[in-house]
Amino acid sequence: MRKFGLFVAMLLVALMATPVLAGPIVLKFSHVVAVDTPKGQAAEYFKKLVEERSHGEIKVEVYPNSSLFNDNDVMVPLMTNSVQMAAPSFSKFTKFAPQVQLFDLPFLFNDVDHLHKVCTGEVGQKILDLVGTKGLVGLGYWDSGFKQLSANKPLLNPEDAAGVKFRIMSSKVLEEQFHAVGANPQVLPFSEVYSALQQGVVDACENPLSNFYTKKFYEVQKDLTMSNHGYLGYLVVTNKIFWNKLSDANKALIKTAMDEATVYGNGLALKMDEDYLQKVKESGKTAVHTLTPEQRKAWQDKMMTIYPKFYDVIGKDLIEGAIAAGK
Repeated sequence: MRKFGLFVAMLLVALMATPVLAGPIVLKFSHVVAVDTPKGQAAEYFKKLVEERSHGEIKVEVYPNSSLFNDNDVMVPLMTNSVQMAAPSFSKFTKFAPQVQLFDLPFLFNDVDHLHKVCTGEVGQKILDLVGTKGLVGLGYWDSGFKQLSANKPLLNPEDAAGVKFRIMSSKVLEEQFHAVGANPQVLPFSEVYSALQQGVVDACENPLSNFYTKKFYEVQKDLTMSNHGYLGYLVVTNKIFWNKLSDANKALIKTAMDEATVYGNGLALKMDEDYLQKVKESGKTAVHTLTPEQRKAWQDKMMTIYPKFYDVIGKDLIEGAIAAGK
């Protein structure tokens, strides 16, 4: 907490004296996934739009695959303007904006339309505002897709997860989610997941199909359950040091490009899910299981019991608002 306070103080000093950038402007965009994922493609599309429309005044350097920073390390460089843009998973914001954990709640969203109503509506804006109080500027919500469960045995009923070591992102919600079914959640950086599965450090994980396929988890996981139990998304952010140096015209250019890249990337996430599922099946290394309505309800009944534990942390109003958006 003392270190975080120091960073906030540094930000305040920097924000008090930030002349407008004259250009050329370099925007370093760090992310952790492969180029051929929806997030990777959205970042490349954003780069293309910004560089074309700024006529070279803004250069976007995209660093995929944790080649610059992983999500656990990127927040400090981002907040101190060593990096100008990142798209961390929601869990990376929870230390200073615990309400972001809303998106980790299991079985919160009925489908992708419900999800997007929340992101573009009042609840989504409130969360962007909360993140914006800590020296950051929220620019968009990027989908990676709904998460599926994988392991080296079929996970068809909640009881099948008992004692299984699941890799998770750092999130109290995800910890409680797996505790609710008797599993053993363990926090690991995304870049270490493949080797951890390969070596038996963890037994299982939860991922959208894009990550499951592009990171070749199908090579080290024998079974995949199409649970659609949770959502994995990313909050695209810049920092106020960089943002406040931009001219109003360049702010508008970046925001418009981001809005278009968001629509583009989220559309890809939906389409690519079908392609990745087919590729996993074709690999012949992972058996794909589809839950029956009764099995899915059993998982829901177990996992949704954690909601009241987060009324005070996330906000009962935000949780109820997200649920109401799907009715």
